[in-house]
Amino acid sequence: MHLLQSRVDQAVLWLERVRNAIPTHSSIRSWLASAYALNGETERAFSELAEARRLSSDDRYTSLARLRPSSGVPKVRALIETTYFAGQCKAGMPEE
Repeated sequence: MHLLQSRVDQAVLWLERVRNAIPTHSSIRSWLASAYALNGETERAFSELAEARRLSSDDRYTSLARLRPSSGVPKVRALIETTYFAGQCKAGMPEE
């Protein structure tokens, strides 16, 4: 929630706590990659995204096209685009 509200520093703190508690959860790693990228911590973002890809049982973290939902509440989708997906892009995830 903090990331969607552009409270990146708070998002990093909470996501790191969750990652430390559940280190094998790929989506937490992906969200943390976005938060790090938006915070200008590129190397950490790359590392977390790579770990999300490694932990994932499918190929959802290989491109934004695979990760983007095809439906949802427009206002929420807009927030996700400007935070989570913007961070994924900065973390090195290609569009296609």
